[in-house]
Amino acid sequence: MTIAGLIARGKTFIEGAPRDLFVVLILILSCSASFGLGVLAGRDSGVGEGSSFSISQIPLAAATNPASIATTSMPTGGQVVASKNGTKYFLPWCGGAKQISDANKIWFASKEEAEAKGYQPALNCKGL
Repeated sequence: MTIAGLIARGKTFIEGAPRDLFVVLILILSCSASFGLGVLAGRDSGVGEGSSFSISQIPLAAATNPASIATTSMPTGGQVVASKNGTKYFLPWCGGAKQISDANKIWFASKEEAEAKGYQPALNCKGL
């Protein structure tokens, strides 16, 4: 088979194919080329795996460790806090302790000392 014969055979194949096939083929090729160029542009701009932006998780032990949570300052020896006007005592990092104004805070060295003064543990404070 000669080159002239291959060209003649190709022309007859193209002339026999419907025009819609060529339109669909051009659309598929242009969409594939656009997608490929978009992927390459994303790699060059630094978006994705190699970028300086990262999302990390806090280790569970650090998130639940009360000593790692910076909250209100606690006097030396104070382990639990209560309000002068309330009946419940809290650990310093609990939400209820954060709502007590500094003027109304009473610090106790232990849970037993707070209970001896008539205070009860807060039910919404984990760890009591």
